[in-house]
Amino acid sequence: MATKSASSRPSQEAKPKAPAAKTTLEQRQKTRFWLMYPPRLITLPVIWELGHKFQVVTNVRQASVNDEIGIVCIELEGQRGEIKNAVKWLEKTGVKVEPVEINVIES
Repeated sequence: MATKSASSRPSQEAKPKAPAAKTTLEQRQKTRFWLMYPPRLITLPVIWELGHKFQVVTNVRQASVNDEIGIVCIELEGQRGEIKNAVKWLEKTGVKVEPVEINVIES
């Protein structure tokens, strides 16, 4: 009988772990922003650096860049706090950040 009790316990213990993983996934979000780059930042790999400094997935949705300004619509996916920190870093770097009000072309 001790064998049956021992084998039933691991399955009972494994069940509470699933909701904890679900909670972690629920904390992830996707948020879109417009990024406006000043001329001095246009040639720098700002989005690449953002993806390496912070645990966010970057997805460029739309971009227009010339010698005077860079405008990028970017989607950031990750923990809410990590996205906030990434936005603060962008602003500190000199990039103007605005939330996207309407959906950009979905693909």
